[in-house]
Amino acid sequence: MPSLTTRPPSSTADVGVPLVLLPGMNCTSDLWSGCGLEGSVVPELSEPTIDRQVSSLLNGLPPRFSLAGHSLGGIIAMALCRQAPERVERLCLISTNSKGPNDAQRKSWLTWRTRLAAGESPRDLQRDILDALIAEPSLERDPGLAERTLRMGVDTGPERLDAQLRMQDSRIDESSALPRLHMPVLVISGKLDVICPPAFHEDIAAAAPHATLVSVDAGHLAPMERPEEVGQLIRTWLAN
Repeated sequence: MPSLTTRPPSSTADVGVPLVLLPGMNCTSDLWSGCGLEGSVVPELSEPTIDRQVSSLLNGLPPRFSLAGHSLGGIIAMALCRQAPERVERLCLISTNSKGPNDAQRKSWLTWRTRLAAGESPRDLQRDILDALIAEPSLERDPGLAERTLRMGVDTGPERLDAQLRMQDSRIDESSALPRLHMPVLVISGKLDVICPPAFHEDIAAAAPHATLVSVDAGHLAPMERPEEVGQLIRTWLAN
């Protein structure tokens, strides 16, 4: 059963089915802070494969829920919808990629695992890609984003990050399953995202029959960079 974190209830929570938020790799529930999504369920992603993570979520979550996933969380969300679409009321995909991994990605994940085994910390590894995670205009507007992003690495910890890196290596191409999704799908793309650029999201939105694509002025960590805007998009999506 997955470890679940439920954010404190608010006046906007518990309306209809619950909302499940899946953060990206080396991220925590702080990714969603400021989005106004209190009351949501935020599982920890700590299984060594996508299939085992999906199975853990399905065993631990309510019979039906809405699902939003960021980056690796979005990949897990697509896999879950492929395997159990009847469980998902609606789907939101943020800063993610439906394609399978390439050789360069597999090599980078192995390098990170090797560095973790040698004693480097998730914070150290997060610092190496900070410029790719957060768009420069966002850092200029809110310098505290850098420390929050590094802190998410600390809170993730080496063991969970290693599992997430192995999980990444187990990914498959989810794009062929997207045309079979019959729930409403909201796709949120960061215009300045260099990890999962806008073209990735255009492909997802074109493939899913009931998809809406929205772009925000952000990099890869769109929920942290534009929390009010992303939160409003998700709340409107839920209300509709």
